[in-house]
Amino acid sequence: MPQTKPERTLAIIEQPYRGSLETQFADVFYLLRELNRQLRGMDVALRGLGATCALQSDRRVELRVGAQAIDVLPDQERSVRALLDEGSSVWVEEPDLLALGATRDRLIEGVDCLARGATLLRWPNYHSVWFI
Repeated sequence: MPQTKPERTLAIIEQPYRGSLETQFADVFYLLRELNRQLRGMDVALRGLGATCALQSDRRVELRVGAQAIDVLPDQERSVRALLDEGSSVWVEEPDLLALGATRDRLIEGVDCLARGATLLRWPNYHSVWFI
């Protein structure tokens, strides 16, 4: 009996921050949300420094250039919540959290925390795996 081919794509994000002024509204999560819409399903693994995007924070950084406050900076926490609301699964591996000095209780609600190596074990469930 033929097996059905997976339809979803897995995006792995290890370096999510590309600069504030350079990207403004079009950060890596903006791209992911659009790809999720166009591909009809994309899940996201946040690895390494990418795991910082899965953390809740009440701290907002204000960027000033001279007297001008720049208020169009990416809000990665809001973007991760939007991905979850749009049907993407988002996860981090626990060793990446621990390396950042964080724990599961700081994760955005809906983000899963997996054991070491669990992302690799999920690869066969995807049509393709992209490093973005």
